Amino acid sequence: MKMRGIRGAITVDADEPQAILDATKRLLTEMTERNGIELDDIASVLFSMTPDLHAAFPALGAREMGWVHVPMLHFTEIDVPGAMARCVRVLMHVETERKQDAIEHPYLDGAWVLRPDIAGKDSP
Repeated sequence: MKMRGIRGAITVDADEPQAILDATKRLLTEMTERNGIELDDIASVLFSMTPDLHAAFPALGAREMGWVHVPMLHFTEIDVPGAMARCVRVLMHVETERKQDAIEHPYLDGAWVLRPDIAGKDSP
């Protein structure tokens, strides 16, 4: 097995706890389902949020999904002028047999513009 990183991002409608948790759960579900990842395959998860999101920790959404033994950590994105607002980004470290170019990186909702080169079916 190889260790691979899976990236993903999603925009959140509002800085409200449930909106952040729902968006996080949706993104994590897409990341794992598209890549055939089981819970035991996940080594760790890094979450970052834009500075305008602070109502909830995304890891709480993962914990509510049963990810109680996965190490997770949060960061605030650099506040670059003109950068995308209300965005949760994820870097998930997993064990997989997939080759690097076979990993699917979901960029959902408005976040597809961050990586239109790999967003594919997520773009409008």
